[in-house]
Order: sequence, then structure tokens, then C-alpha cells
Amino acid sequence: MSYRTAPVEIREKLALNGRGVDEAYDFLTKCDGIEGTVILSTCNRTEIYITTRDIEKSKGAIKSFFEDYMQIKYEEISPYLYQPSCHDAIYHLFKVASGLDSMVLGETQIIGQVKDAYQKARDLGVTEGVLNTLFQKAIYVGKRVRTETMIDQHPVSVSYAAVELARNILGSLTDKTVMVIGAGEMSKLATEYLVQNGASSVIVSNRSYDKALELAERFKGKAVKFDEMEKYLLVSDIIISCTSANHYVIRWDNCSNALKKRDGRKIIMIDIAVPRDIDPLLKDINGVFVYDIDDLQNVVDTSYLMRQKAARKAQKIIDEEIEQFNEWLSCLYVVPVIKALRNRGEEIKQKELGRAFNRLGNLSEREMKVIVSMANSIVNQLLHFPIINLKEMALGNQGHMYAELTKKLFALEVDEEEQDKYVGFEIRD
Repeated sequence: MSYRTAPVEIREKLALNGRGVDEAYDFLTKCDGIEGTVILSTCNRTEIYITTRDIEKSKGAIKSFFEDYMQIKYEEISPYLYQPSCHDAIYHLFKVASGLDSMVLGETQIIGQVKDAYQKARDLGVTEGVLNTLFQKAIYVGKRVRTETMIDQHPVSVSYAAVELARNILGSLTDKTVMVIGAGEMSKLATEYLVQNGASSVIVSNRSYDKALELAERFKGKAVKFDEMEKYLLVSDIIISCTSANHYVIRWDNCSNALKKRDGRKIIMIDIAVPRDIDPLLKDINGVFVYDIDDLQNVVDTSYLMRQKAARKAQKIIDEEIEQFNEWLSCLYVVPVIKALRNRGEEIKQKELGRAFNRLGNLSEREMKVIVSMANSIVNQLLHFPIINLKEMALGNQGHMYAELTKKLFALEVDEEEQDKYVGFEIRD
């Protein structure tokens, strides 16, 4: 689920952070059919990546996750979900890591979020070889895109878009007072852009006063305690809020009186948190403008055209890397199966040749060669098209399924050490 498929009020129902992620992993790893999983949960998306050998069983596990763990009826959210499989999912993750699927094209934060999500899952021991390789490759692709296209050098991040929205309404940020609620990365970026664009005074409020103090000192601003936030609404022109709270931080009951005392003086309240920090009802107060993260989609900088140009170049890079990864994935599934299939053919051939020679008695060397040649020809012709077709199918979206089907049809046992040789794709830093 992402901003492309669901509004913020739906996305916030599926937002996972803190201990919620640990508990979600605990639930998912106990589901039958799921071999590995990574959860990517940001302001704009909640995505669950899994590796499985039984797609239908795993889809059932995901449905159970929503209904039994998240306590959400699947029918209510299914219209907002996208469910790509195998190569489509790989392609999607590469685009996400490269910033091509972000609300603000080419945003910088997402690659760090992908890296953190993967590291979290790996630290908890819920990934496996294929998933490790996929995320390492995705992170590499994201880095390569930014290095070769400079897509993130044109300042249009979510934080920058928030600043542009404030500028569009106030006309100028010069001599404006800004209060930033939350001291995370998004808040730091917003503060940096505000100062660069003329904000004269910065106030930082955070539940952890030490973190607020640290951010305020960085920009020569003022740190205030969280319970003192209300009185500073009287002197602020812009509010940027991005905390990890699971409820409104700026509410009608704790902030409406202060906002009414402004007597209609404009104050821009920009909520870039999911779940939302600011009660949208506050916009009913004269002079108060409230915007959430979805509103930022309409704020674009002139440099967005440059990002679109860079995105076209990035797409070519992703296509190259997808082809390389697909070749690796094909080898992972197909090569060990083909070897096992040939070994099975050789095993049957040798067994039947031994039985035939015992029954036929004394044979000349020429007769034995003719029989061996015939047995080789039969096995090779019988396996020729299955092997050729398996190689071709491996390059498609369902290649891994055909490999599994071949294993079942011929009762093949693939050597785990043989298959493990193909896990561990070399990722260039």
C-alpha cells in the first residue's frame, strides 16, 4: 500500500513502527509458507516482501496478518493494495530504492529507509539468502542511480516540498518564526531548508528534550519542552510536525485556544507524519492552514523537470540491473534443477544398462557400444526440450515455479549445497 493506492487515512491504519514491527515479524515468521520477510513502512508506504515456494499459501498468510494481527478486515483494505509477484516485485523494489516510486521524484530519504528496514529484518533473523541478495542489490541500484544521474541534487524532497508550500502561502519566509515538532531526520531536513530560505527564528519541540536541544543548537534556535508547545503557537508562523506518535499531537483540546488568540494571523501547519500529528479540524479556525502529507503531492519545484530527465536515465540503469539480477535468479532456481534432472537421467540409464547387459550375457564390444549409444540418445532426446524450455521459462515471471514443478514431476532432490552456491550475489559497493 502506498500514496499511489491509498489516502493517508487508510495508510495510517497499516503504519508499523517500533515494537509493532517486531511483533509483526514474529507473527509473519510463524505463518506456514513464508520463508523470509522484510517490512518497509514509511510515511508513504507499507510494503511486505516475502520469499515463498507456495504463493497461494503465502497470500493466505498475508490476509491472516491483516485480519488477525492488524485487526483489519481484508475486504476493507484490499482495494488499496498492490500485489506484484517475483520479477514484478523485484522491479518495484528497485524503483522504490531509486526514488522513482516516491511522492517527490528521486527523494533521498527512501534509500536509507530501505536499508534500515532490511537491516532490521536481518538483525531479527527473519530474512534468508534470496531476500538478502535482493535487498543488497536494491540498495546498490539506488546508490548507482543517484551517483550516475544526480537525481537527488535537485532539491525536491518531502521536507523541501513542505517548505515550498509555506512559501507559497506566506509569500516569503524571511523574518518568519518556525516551530518544528519532532527531531527526526525529516524534521532536520525541513529545518535546514527553512533556515536556508530565510527563516529567522527556529523553535524545536520534542518529547526528548535533549534531542530538541541538540537540533535547536545546530540551527541556533530555541528548544522547548513538549508540554510548553501550546504557548509557542502564538509566536510561530509555520509549524512542521513529524513525530512517531500514533495519535494527534496538536489537537483541538490542547491547541485551539492558543490558535484562536492569534486573531486571524496566518499560521501554516504542515503535517508530514503518518499517522498524522495534527487534527485536521483545526483548519476551521480563522487564519489556520492545515496540510497533511498528501497535500505535498501538489507542491512541485521547477527542478522537478530535471528530476524527470534524470529518472529516464535511471530507468535504463534499473533495466540493466534487473536483467543481471534475473539471470542470477534464473541460475538459482534452474541450474541446480537441470543438473538434478540430468543426474536422474544418468542414474536411470546406468541402472537399466546394467540390467540389460546382465540379461544379454556375452556381448561384443561393438554391441555394447551400440546399446550404450542408444541409451544415451534416448535420455538426451527425452530431456532436451524440458531443459531448453526450462531455461527459457526461467527468464519469465514464473520461472521459479516451473523449476519447482519440474522437481515435483521428476521427484528430484536438489543438493542444498549446490543451490547455496548461487546464493550470495556479489554486490558492488
